Amino acid sequence: MSPVPRTDSSATFYNRRLFHSRIFRLTVIYLCLFTASVLGLLGFIYWSATESVTRQIDSTINAEITGLAEQFNQRGLIGLVQAIERRAGKAGTSRGLYILADESFEPIAGNLSRWPDEAPDTEGWVTFRLEYPDDSGGSTNFGRARIFDLGQRFHLMVGHDIEERSRIAASIRGTLIWSVVIAIGVSLIGGILMSRSLLSQIDTINETSREIMAGDLTRRIPIGKHGDEIDEVASNLNAMLDQIERLLAGMSQISDNIAHDLRTPISRLRTGLESALIGRADPEDYRDAISGAIEEADNILKTFNALLSIAQAEAGATEAQFEYVDLKALLRDVGELYEPLADEQGIQLKLELGANSSLKGDRNLLFQAVANLTDNALKFSTTDSCVTLTLRDEVQDEGISQHAEIIVTDQGPGIPAGDRDRVLERFHRLEASRSTPGNGLGLSLVSAVAKLHGGALRLEDNAPGLRATLSLPFS
Repeated sequence: MSPVPRTDSSATFYNRRLFHSRIFRLTVIYLCLFTASVLGLLGFIYWSATESVTRQIDSTINAEITGLAEQFNQRGLIGLVQAIERRAGKAGTSRGLYILADESFEPIAGNLSRWPDEAPDTEGWVTFRLEYPDDSGGSTNFGRARIFDLGQRFHLMVGHDIEERSRIAASIRGTLIWSVVIAIGVSLIGGILMSRSLLSQIDTINETSREIMAGDLTRRIPIGKHGDEIDEVASNLNAMLDQIERLLAGMSQISDNIAHDLRTPISRLRTGLESALIGRADPEDYRDAISGAIEEADNILKTFNALLSIAQAEAGATEAQFEYVDLKALLRDVGELYEPLADEQGIQLKLELGANSSLKGDRNLLFQAVANLTDNALKFSTTDSCVTLTLRDEVQDEGISQHAEIIVTDQGPGIPAGDRDRVLERFHRLEASRSTPGNGLGLSLVSAVAKLHGGALRLEDNAPGLRATLSLPFS
């Protein structure tokens, strides 16, 4: 097969995804907010600068008027005209504006050719358009001046052109425009680069997820060196995948154990029914076959019921139905249930109910957990030995009881320290031959019930025998 030329369709699709991604939209929103803040800041600078120049111009004009008014008061009209002419001669550098007019507003002295047409405000300030020659050959500008009446016969107007203020304003406007353009450009480029980087990390997570969904459970998401939020998400997903892989391995092991534990009773059940079906003449044989089939069916149902109870406890399905449980009454019920079996085996069953404890929980599951511990203790105890059920409060800081402890001790062979964690797994039994009655789910159920109630199951050496402690917190 000949190679196919590569097109830019993938790049186009990637760019389309980039501009439609949530990350890019957030970048655009941030860009808008940033631009608005820059505009607000530069607008404030623009207003402050122009206002500062305006106040300086107004202060200069007021000082000029005060000086000329003093000249008029001291030297009269001739002194005022001389002062105006003298100052108007320097207007090329000072940019001052002067005009003295008579009662009909005809110019008498100054550097303005006529009295402005614009009307002044209530304080006597007026802004007007002016034209006058400068070094460049001519200029059109605006002037700002204040009118001062010298009695009814003469009018004085002193002002200043606002070229400096216009120049500063134009400079700030240019800076404002370029700052906004540069800010938008830099932010947009940075946003695109940041979006591409995050989108690349997300694509890596999606690609790995698709490979895992395709069946490759060994794949893991690469974790970067920055330790940011994306790396934290990737780390949590990898931990979740590890847990899923362990659960699948456990399910596989459980399936093998179920097949091993149920194959024999189901085979015996089928054999007994086939034997009865062949056509035995003795009704007792039929009765024995049916009785054996019922026994084997009961064992199978016990196994499945134990699995169902463990699943319910681990899922917390009954937690919403918790109610206060009297632990002393619960242990008495367990003792009454197993006392006939203990007497039959020649085992002494003792109850030591030193505490009067109650806590919120599922009574049926707690009863089954204590019954499983008692059943195991009796199963592995010998004649003339003792099994003890103890209820006590665990006293901790400041003499306050925070946990109730249900302790079941026996004098049997015990469990080696290296196997005490493994016996809590489903279907795990110390006997490889599995000749002792049981399905390997008893201690697993007790552990699940303890976790459901926020407690724990501890297996310790009783020297001789086993000491099983079910620790349950008071809620």
